[in-house]
Amino acid sequence: MSEIIQPDEQNVQEKAPVFEQAVVNRTEQYEHKAAGFWIRFWAYTVDILILSSVGMLIIKPVFRLFSLELNDPVWYAPFSLITAFLFYAYFVLMTKFCSQTVGKMIFGIRVISKNGVKLTWSTVIFREWIGRLISTIPLSLPYIAVAFTPKKQAIHDFIADTLVVHEAVYDKKEKLVQEHTSVAKELQEQNVF
Repeated sequence: MSEIIQPDEQNVQEKAPVFEQAVVNRTEQYEHKAAGFWIRFWAYTVDILILSSVGMLIIKPVFRLFSLELNDPVWYAPFSLITAFLFYAYFVLMTKFCSQTVGKMIFGIRVISKNGVKLTWSTVIFREWIGRLISTIPLSLPYIAVAFTPKKQAIHDFIADTLVVHEAVYDKKEKLVQEHTSVAKELQEQNVF
């Protein structure tokens, strides 16, 4: 005589087909508003004024004190090297430690990582040093990209995956969120004996 083995209830439920049900919810999210071309332009202008002032008030008097040449036409002249070092060190260090330069502080904007993590040294160096070297193309075309990109990014922002945003201004975005819930259909088998 052969035995008929019936599966227990747990096995039947585990093998039951699963149906997904999608629920759509509208949620409101706030995200920092991207800083546009003009506010970034004015912040950069303030930074250049600060760096020029430091050059005029500190570096030039030291060069004159030691009778060093200020107007040497070659690019590798000591005055040119020191001012270039000061320029890049200012932008790299201020962006790394404060996420903004003095000009950005005055206008209430800051540099953030696109994925929301803290700025790393490699990100800051790529953005402020290598990106700015690339941005020295005539007519400052890489900077003008800010006016035409959706998230107001310049070329050096694209290189480093960063954004420049307002600190206290937010955009309200509606987001549709789909939640999937699984519903197991219970199978009921009848005993036929």
